[in-house]
Parts: sequence; C-alpha cells; structure tokens
Amino acid sequence: MEVDSVFFTDRSGRGSSNPLLDQLPSYQSLLYRRKSSTAGTKRRNSSRGRLGSSGSGKWGVSTVSRQEEKHKGQTEQKPIQELAKPMAEKRRHNTQRMAEARELSSWSQLRQRTRRNLRRLKEDGQEWLSSMKLWRGDIHLIEGMFGTGILSYFSFLRFLVMLNLIIFLLMFSFVMLPIIIAPHASGNITYNLNDGGACTNYPSSARRGLVIFHEHITDLLSGGGFLEQTYLFYGYYKVDKIHFPNITYNLPLAYLLVTVAYLFLSLIWIVKRSATGFKRSLVQDEDRFQSFCNKIFAGWDFCITNENAAKLKRSSLLYELRTDLEEERIKQKIADRTRKEKCRIYLIRLILNLFVIGVLAGCFYSIYIATIFSQEAQVDKIKENFIVDLIYEYLPSIVITLANFITPLLFSVIINYEDYSPAFEIRFTLMRCVFMRLTSIGVLLFTLWSQITTCDDGPCTCGYNELLYSCWETRVGQEMYKLTIFDFIIIVAVTIFVEFPRKLIVKHCDCGLAKWWGQQEFAIPQNVLEIVYGQTICWIGTFYSPMLPAICTIKYFFIFYIKKVSLVNNCRPATRPFRASSSNFFFLAVLLIGLALACLPVSVSVAQINCSHACGPFVNYNTSWEVLPTTVSQLPETARRFLFGLSSEAFAVSFFVVTCLAMFYMIALAGAHKRVIKQLREQLATEGRDKHFLIQKLCQAQMSLPIKSPVSKSQPRSSRSGSGRSPSYHTSFSNNFDEGVFLAHPHPDSSTHV
Repeated sequence: MEVDSVFFTDRSGRGSSNPLLDQLPSYQSLLYRRKSSTAGTKRRNSSRGRLGSSGSGKWGVSTVSRQEEKHKGQTEQKPIQELAKPMAEKRRHNTQRMAEARELSSWSQLRQRTRRNLRRLKEDGQEWLSSMKLWRGDIHLIEGMFGTGILSYFSFLRFLVMLNLIIFLLMFSFVMLPIIIAPHASGNITYNLNDGGACTNYPSSARRGLVIFHEHITDLLSGGGFLEQTYLFYGYYKVDKIHFPNITYNLPLAYLLVTVAYLFLSLIWIVKRSATGFKRSLVQDEDRFQSFCNKIFAGWDFCITNENAAKLKRSSLLYELRTDLEEERIKQKIADRTRKEKCRIYLIRLILNLFVIGVLAGCFYSIYIATIFSQEAQVDKIKENFIVDLIYEYLPSIVITLANFITPLLFSVIINYEDYSPAFEIRFTLMRCVFMRLTSIGVLLFTLWSQITTCDDGPCTCGYNELLYSCWETRVGQEMYKLTIFDFIIIVAVTIFVEFPRKLIVKHCDCGLAKWWGQQEFAIPQNVLEIVYGQTICWIGTFYSPMLPAICTIKYFFIFYIKKVSLVNNCRPATRPFRASSSNFFFLAVLLIGLALACLPVSVSVAQINCSHACGPFVNYNTSWEVLPTTVSQLPETARRFLFGLSSEAFAVSFFVVTCLAMFYMIALAGAHKRVIKQLREQLATEGRDKHFLIQKLCQAQMSLPIKSPVSKSQPRSSRSGSGRSPSYHTSFSNNFDEGVFLAHPHPDSSTHV
C-alpha cells in the first residue's frame, strides 16, 4: 500500500489524517470553499490540496518531472554563456554537449554547426545595430547618473526623433522627390493652371524692392514672405501629374496616401511600443503588501553609479514608502468617513472642479480672441515695428504658452484641497494638464476654420472665405510652423534665462529665500507633455507643411542636448519618483491621445472642408478626398470591383464582426491570464502562511522541550531509541494535540527528534 505524503498509518494499518496539517491555512481555505461537497469529495479534494501544498505525491512528482524535462530541454537549447550556472557546471555542461555531439551523425553535426553559426551571426548583427543607435553613449551616461526613470524620457525623445525622420522620408520620397527629379529624368510636369476666376487668385507674398533686414527675420519666424511659396508649405505643390517615359505619377493621390500612411505608421509604432507596458498594467497587482516588498527588496536601481543620484534614489524610495503608507491612511480615512463628511468633501470637489472648468473656459476664450485678432491684423497688414509685428504674428502662440504655464501651477494648488490620495493626485493633475495642452490646439484650429468657412455676405461662393484666405491650407500650415518655432524658443529661453540663473543663485547665495526656492527639479511628466504637445502639432501640420517633420526632427535633436546639459548642470531629479516601468506606458498613452486629436482635424479638412482652388495639388477637386474615388474609377474593371467590394457595407459589417470577435477573444484571454496570475499569487501567499504556521509550531515545540544535560548527548543510540515513543516528539505539541499527533510522516513508533 502506497503511503500518502500527508497521511500516515496508525497501529491498525488504516490511513489517518494528520491533525496538525489539517490546521494549515491552505487546507482550511480549501474546506471553506468546498464545504457544500459530499464527504467523499471533500476527502479527495483535501488530499489533493494537501498534496499541492506539500509538493509530493504521485501527481506532484509527475508534474515536477515534466517541468524538469521541459527546463532541461530549454537549457540544452541555450548557449553555454547564457546559462545561470557556476563556471564549473558550465564547463561540465560544455563537455557533455561535446561528447553528445561526437555521437551524432555527420548530417546532424552539420546542422548543429550551421545553427550555431547563424545564431552567432544574428547576435553579432544585433550587437552592431545596438552600437549604431542614436545617442547610445549619452543615454547610458544619463542612466548611470540618474537611473532608469529619467532615462525613459530621453529614450522617448529618441523615439520621436526617429518617428519624425521616417515621416519626413515618406513625404520627401513620394511628394518632393518626384518634383525634384522630373526635370532631370525627362519628365513632363502638368500644373494646375488658374482659370482667372475669383477663387483662383493667389497673390504672391514675396517682398519687393528694398527689404529691411529685420523683415527677413520676421518671414523666417512666421513662415511668410519668401518662405510662403516654397517646398515648406502646401501651396507650393501645384502639380497635377508628372509624366515619366514609362509611367504617369499622380501627385494628388500620392499626397493623400502619404498623409494616411504617416498617421497609420505612427499608430502602429506607438501601439507596438506600448504593448509591453499594457501587458504589465493588465497583471498589475493592487496588493499593498506586495508593493512594500517590491520597494524594499527589488526597488533599488543598480544602474546608478553617481553618489548624489544614489542619495536621491534612497530618498525617492523613502518617499514611495511614505506615499504608500499615506495612501493606506487615506483609504482608512475614506472608509471611516461619516455621511456628513462625504457630503462636505464632495461639495468642495464640485466647487473646485467648476472653478477648473471656468479657468479652462477662460483660457480657451482667450485663445479664440487672440487668434481672431492675429488673423485680422495679418489680413489688414497692420505694420507698427519689428517687435509689434512679431507679437501680432505670434499672439496665439504666446497666449497658448502662457495658458500652458499658468494652469499647471494652478492645478497643483487646487488638488491639495480635493483630498485625494498622493498617487491619484499626480495622475489627475497630469490628465488636466494633458487636456489643457492638447485642447488648446483644437481651439486654435476651430477658430481658424470658423473664419475660413464663414463669409460676411452669406454662403461662400468658393466653399471657403477666398477674400481672407486665398490659400487657407498654407495659412494653417504657417500657424503650425509658428507654434513649433515658438515652442522651441520657449524651451531654449527657459533653460538659459531661468534654470541656469536659478542654479547660480542657489549655489552661491546663502540667503533663506534661495534655500527655500531650491534647485530646479527635472520633472519628467511636465517635460514629456512639452514634447507630446510639439509632436501633436507636427502630426497636424505635416499635411499643410510637408517639411515640418524635418523641422521637428532638428528641433528634438537640439532639445536632447539642451535637456541633457540642463539635467547634468542645472537640475536634480524630482523628489516624487516616476518609475520607468510605468512611465514608458504613460508617455505612449499620452502620445496616443495626441495622435487621436491630430487625426480629427486632418480628417475634417480632408473630407469636409473645400480645398483651395488657387494653390495645392487638389485644385481640380472639391475636397481632398475626391481624388481617391476619381482614381479608382479610372482603374480596370476587376480592380475597381475589388476595391468597391472592400468599401461596401457588407465587407465593413463582416470586418467589424470579425474584429469584435477577435477583440472579445483577446479580452477573454487577457482576463484568463489575469485570473491565473491572481491564483498563482494567492497560492504563493497561502504557501507563505503555511510556512509561517509550521515555523510557529516548530518554535513552540522547541520551547516546550525539556532541558537536557550535555551528558545525555553522549549516551548510546540504543538507549535513546529503546523507548516506544520519542519523548521529544511527544512533548512537542502536548499542549495542543493528543499523543497521536506527529509533525512528520514516519510511523509513530519510530524515533523522531526536533
């Protein structure tokens, strides 16, 4: 008869359960969950539950053996240097592999050598590509000095540089390059000619005669004058077709498809990069005890090599622990609130949120008024002097920048009176700042379009206000260009005229005000919001200004070095930590919101607003989207039917149903994985409680042992084992159980010592 690992046989040979193991927390939980089962089912389930806790038995052995075989197979496939083993075991393993390889056939040895060489070639290629990464050394230096939290910001900045470079290469390859190479490749360019009507009049903005030097600076900063009718803006591309010797290039179709392509590429790239963080957020545990353990035992960043950064990391870990304790205190405080206190705090939050809404409404109205005033000043060509002209040009940008500077300070003060937890305070303040920054761009575009689509004397004959905006796409592109330039100027000015003098004052002045002011903090969320704001402008403006991605690439390239110098010399890491594991997903989530906001105005301008008849590639169409059905109608019958089938309602409904099923499947799969992870964590916690229980009983047994003299240790073994039962075992749990209770599994008559 096979003896179970938990049960033992009594004197009569019958199986009997161990009362000590029946008191394990895991077994009690199992009985509680299955108390409605029959007695036999309870017995089987309890046996299996105890079997899982002890890790032995027939099923446990088979499971362990399967896991060992799987682990052994994976170990054999890995290279020797990747095995987590001591050097002696690695040498033994290598000798064993070589002996096994000599026993293989020639064909198997050739395949093994080929596989090994291909793996080495792949590793060398990956190492070479890693060495070619932009700013690799600088990012490693930042990681060593300030840890992975600040590293995530600079990695995010590098990602945006590469993204904008790819977008520019798309626009350059399919829109600009055909126009450039056409005269050199025997290509004939067909332009969209003006018919002399009111809608096709596009006066030149180039300055004539004697031009003062500061006017060139104004044109350079505003995008007007000599820059307006260049490759920089939409209005320059008046090409309809380019006829090469063997092919006809449709530039309007290419312009539209590249616009769709760069938005779709950005979406795919962002989703791919954020997948890892999203998976981590799905299985994120809410248990505060695990959070404490992670911070204490796994919270240190071993990439830090700088002493000051190590001190800051220590203080940030201390801050995190205090924050977690504060959150526990606030949760307890929330649970103990009376109805009167709840009504009071909800009333305060309602009043403060109404105040926040009022502040946002005031900012948006200020942007609306500033945009109208700036556009009227430019249309009326009001000229005062160089400074005033620049203020007129940049008035919307100035108002947006002031709103983005003032509102976060106001939000950080208001949030202190709303009585939220510290972690929720940070997230809620950031979401308010994100809403403010991104919505301000939407208000600017709404103001522009309200002027573009509205005429003073009723409906517009051209579909847009041709008197004020003969080429409205170029005007929108100029506004996006000015926002980009002004955003870069503000970043540089703040670094030079605010952060650097502040560092000097704090370092060389010992007054109390300087100490209270303190050194500038490198706030990661605020810096990320700055570049997300700039990237959203880039996505919107690329349709109206095809060269804008190149400008943003250069802008972010310089911002990297500006922020690096400022971080090393002027700033210190924030006292409120921002971990890299959560920050990467947060950055990409905010960037995804900016992309969604950018797609909305571009889609409206492409599909709804009449395109300009005086400039651009879509002169022959009412809207930019019309070029697509017009081109499809000129295709062969088979291709046309196929594309019409793809755009039909039947295909759309079928695709939507299949997508929903796939989405529901993935959601169910993610939920199942999350439940499994939760069960595994519960099992780990239960086993921890079991160990704690057994150790507690063992300590009680040791405390209840009779004190023996040292002479007893030298007694013969036969004299100690002659008694029928071990006295030490009998006295281990005499206070809690009968004499038939044993801690281990041997027969009760055997000698057992603790």
